[in-house]
Amino acid sequence: MSQGDKAKYTDKQKRKAEHIAESYESRGVPEKEAEARAWATVNKDDGGGKKPGGSGRGKATDHPAAHKGGESGGKASAERSAAERSASAKKAAATRKANAAARA
Repeated sequence: MSQGDKAKYTDKQKRKAEHIAESYESRGVPEKEAEARAWATVNKDDGGGKKPGGSGRGKATDHPAAHKGGESGGKASAERSAAERSASAKKAAATRKANAAARA
């Protein structure tokens, strides 16, 4: 199998790479770069081709790239002062109390 040959990849892996590449292209990444990034992501997720006859046979798919979301969350809250966060929490508590009273 020559370098760049996708024969050992499943149809699902090929669709996944195509979808990822389209996403990159929609964000302005050149087509060749988008394709390279897409296959790198598929390889990172699945450890290479899954069809029989290679080291990828029988390995589980962990999807590590799919679990990156939320790692950088909470920046907005962290940039606010303690007084601002406290005021926001008090306002939220008052709103919850008012809503509970309205339901009762």
